[in-house]
Amino acid sequence: MHSLREISETAITAVLIFVVLQISTQSFRVDGRSMDPTLADGQQVLVNKFVFASAGDGVFGDIIRAFRGDGDGRAYLFHAPQRNDIIVFTPPTGPDAEFLVKRVIGVPGDEIDIRGGQVYVDGELRDESFPATQASGGAYPVTVGEDEFFVLGDNRGRSNDSRTWGMVEAEKVVGRVWFGYWPPAEVKLFSSVGSALSLSGLFR
Repeated sequence: MHSLREISETAITAVLIFVVLQISTQSFRVDGRSMDPTLADGQQVLVNKFVFASAGDGVFGDIIRAFRGDGDGRAYLFHAPQRNDIIVFTPPTGPDAEFLVKRVIGVPGDEIDIRGGQVYVDGELRDESFPATQASGGAYPVTVGEDEFFVLGDNRGRSNDSRTWGMVEAEKVVGRVWFGYWPPAEVKLFSSVGSALSLSGLFR
């Protein structure tokens, strides 16, 4: 009887862990080279969906806002996407892909300017080593609106991003990339500011 109870407890714990992982994470396959060299074409990553848990208008949004003391706009249980986060989201326009992955450059209230192949946020030049950024015919500077994000791919010459179709709405954000697990040569752990720690040496 004692062994049966232990087996039952272990099984229930395993099921609960599985359910939590299913709710809080999602596997995603990078399609294309828009995030080179940070993420490779075909790389498999895990996305943390829980970190950006949020709600708009309604009861849940009101509860979160009351709990956190936040004002208007989308209510986040923890926090909204931040600059340099690498996020997965549903495309704002067209069915080109089920999901896209890009880097957050601007958050609500930021002024984004692209000139001379460089990106400026609130008048300050971004410190980055990515290829030159072309404006793609857009009019700059632009201001990021409430519950919106300006995103770019790291491989600026081969990225379909906010320069083409504008801002990403907060409700379209799926989560933040936090772990690249396949192939072994590309295993990486991503921080909350988008920097990557390579773990590939552990699998040689």
